[in-house]
Amino acid sequence: MTVSSFEEARAAVNEGREAAEVARELVGSMSPEDRLWCLDGDAPTWAGLAFLAGGGYHRAPFLAAKVDHLGLPGIAFSDGPRGAVVGNATCFPVTMARGATWDASLEERVGCAIGRELRAIGATLAGSVCVNLLRHPAWGRAQETYGEDPLHVGELGAALTRGLQRHVMACVKHFACNSMENARFSVDIEVDEVALHEVYLPHFRRIVDAGVACVMSAYNSLNGEWCGENRDMLTRVLRDEWGFEGFVISDWIFGLRDAARSLSAGLDIEMPYRMVRAQHLSAALEHGTVTWEDVDSAVERVIATLLRFDDVLTHRPAQDVVGCAEHRELAREVAARAIVVLRNELVEGQPLLPLTPDTRLAVIGRLADTVNLGDGGSSDVWDLDCRTVLDGLSDAFAVALHDDGSDPWKAASVASVADAAVVVVGYTFLDEGEYIGATDPSLGQLFPPGDESEVVERFEAMCNSIPSTEVPERVASRPAGFSVGGDRDTLRLHSQDVDLIRTVASANPRTIVVVQAGSAVIMTEWIASVPAVVLAWYGGSRAGDGLADILLGAVNPSARLPFTIPAEESDLPPFDRDAAEFRYDRWHGWWRFARNGRAPAFPFGFGLSYTDFTLVDAGISAEGNAVVARGRLANVGVRDGADVVQVYAELPYPDTPARLVGFNRLEVRAGEEVPFEVRVPVERLATRDANGGAWRAASGHHRFIIARFASDPDACSAEVDL
Repeated sequence: MTVSSFEEARAAVNEGREAAEVARELVGSMSPEDRLWCLDGDAPTWAGLAFLAGGGYHRAPFLAAKVDHLGLPGIAFSDGPRGAVVGNATCFPVTMARGATWDASLEERVGCAIGRELRAIGATLAGSVCVNLLRHPAWGRAQETYGEDPLHVGELGAALTRGLQRHVMACVKHFACNSMENARFSVDIEVDEVALHEVYLPHFRRIVDAGVACVMSAYNSLNGEWCGENRDMLTRVLRDEWGFEGFVISDWIFGLRDAARSLSAGLDIEMPYRMVRAQHLSAALEHGTVTWEDVDSAVERVIATLLRFDDVLTHRPAQDVVGCAEHRELAREVAARAIVVLRNELVEGQPLLPLTPDTRLAVIGRLADTVNLGDGGSSDVWDLDCRTVLDGLSDAFAVALHDDGSDPWKAASVASVADAAVVVVGYTFLDEGEYIGATDPSLGQLFPPGDESEVVERFEAMCNSIPSTEVPERVASRPAGFSVGGDRDTLRLHSQDVDLIRTVASANPRTIVVVQAGSAVIMTEWIASVPAVVLAWYGGSRAGDGLADILLGAVNPSARLPFTIPAEESDLPPFDRDAAEFRYDRWHGWWRFARNGRAPAFPFGFGLSYTDFTLVDAGISAEGNAVVARGRLANVGVRDGADVVQVYAELPYPDTPARLVGFNRLEVRAGEEVPFEVRVPVERLATRDANGGAWRAASGHHRFIIARFASDPDACSAEVDL
């Protein structure tokens, strides 16, 4: 019997037939109109934009490829890098904060929690896995990724994917080289074959290998082709070389320019509206610039993926998992585990941190009593139950005196009568985040002249049926629409923050600076004036409680930097947030500092603990298709704690960056040792052939370094011939 409905397709797969084969059969029975309907979002453009401007991004998932008379469920997309953006969900610390945990198992738990909440609010596809590399800390959306290194980013992104896909399909984004924000709609990124495959793509491939359902293309152009129309990337690399079996969607609204080119390139669904393709695809088919075979291939990929995930998507958790107590506790655990202690100097012969509960604390700064969750754009979470730094510290300490820091001398007066002062400084969504500002005026030509009346009628009926979402007070007071944060214009704190730090520190020698930010902050001009500094990120709904756990030592800090903090801007690669054209090479992050012989303020992988660790009997051996680092990690201090063993490799080829090739986070009790093993597959050491467009197997003399951070002076090294 011919498969002519999704229910029949589901039954065929349950009987053991391959999803791709069944999808092909179902598409063969579909009308031309149904097949074309599946190639873009189900919403009308102008009515959809009005809904979006009215907070619609937080009210309901975006639908596509839903064909009711066939029972085809299509996709229901919602964003969620730090929590479900629809409804009033749990807000977790931003992705970069979670990158600082270096803990894939913890990130998988976060993915599972976010996936549960997304599915409960009706989403089936989660735009949560943002893994563009942090090439430069000025990038406005740095907070949405895990760090600067492809191995580290890929492992954590794969973990999030595994967690999410217990409940929803995961979407990895933005493919590829999308590490500039203000110019994202217009910039052309030039990158050579070697840099592209060795630096900017390995983490995407890792997540594809982990079974991710969906890839979102980027806005920018790559080597002269818009990413949403780039056949070299979407077909040759993603599908032919990597074997990706899922489907590809565009980024929102301006994700493609040419309907025919996008389809033949391998982009399956234009999101979120009936916009470019609805206007131009039928004519392109008539003129032969794209074929019905291209249409069928795209629809088959979407349906086959839905069939593969059918068992997962069939179960929808109850609404009460959204913002549940279990997820709140996880948010607190992650907030604490993500905090990086950068400085903890002796005061009166003892490290300033940790403090004791009976400490009389001064809590200073405008951000101390502010819910500061980060970006106000597509990753914003409308969590109604968020606790500030002041909330957390007030509950944890005997006394917590607050001053907003608007008058530094008044703040210093408050600090002077306290046992210790906590100064909270940093950025907000106004300083960095998704850029929704001035764009290329020609993009307006992509909009249709009007909407289809039948589509509008269905869309309005859907809008009228969705439950209400309460708007948090912090959001209601913002200007209408998304924030315009964008790329940072400075890597340093605001001058008033620097003045506040210096003034408070002069009044209280036991001053702790808490920095809230999405990536690196240059601290050179003020850090020597204070004994303690912690990087607390945008810490989510339990930011204050997590910080209190660290300051008190209830949680021994184990976070490690997911990027390098420079001493000066000149140590970083170029960055032009208004560029029309820009070149990416292989040299950024920790390996740029190593090549140039420059000492960072704080190296990649660095972070302090309240105990001390050392590597014992560390060594390297070649074993079959892997290089294995083994040894013991000793906790030589007086507190239980955790550390991250990191393995780096120096390759035998001239002008080739070293690589992080493995890591392992280990819990160690005070005074004890635990064995570690980090297996490095030899394929992880392969290099890209610039001319052949393929991988070249590792060979020759390699040097491996077992360390606790990049450029660790106490690292152990060994050489292996491959």
